[in-house]
Amino acid sequence: MGVANIFLQHTSAALTLNENCDPDVRTDMDMIMDRIAPDNAPYEHTDEGKDDMPAHVKSSLMGVSLNIPITNGKLALGTWQGIWLSEFRLATHRRRAIVTINGSTK
Repeated sequence: MGVANIFLQHTSAALTLNENCDPDVRTDMDMIMDRIAPDNAPYEHTDEGKDDMPAHVKSSLMGVSLNIPITNGKLALGTWQGIWLSEFRLATHRRRAIVTINGSTK
């Protein structure tokens, strides 16, 4: 028994748990996040492109870390749950996550 902490070292991507069976969920999540933080809003911070500030907003809303219980040596996810790394920038970026596991074997 224990817990895994997954931490993403970035401010324009996010980690979240969500339904991971039906691909329409990803499509709908992209749609709603784009409505909440559209690329074409009048942002002040545009140094890294028009998609940078909306990416920061989306990252802040979803978060960059997860704590997941470990039971019998496995992540104790629900039946339909999956871990998503949500990329909010349009260009390809290399992402780095740190995983820390705490617990006992008994």
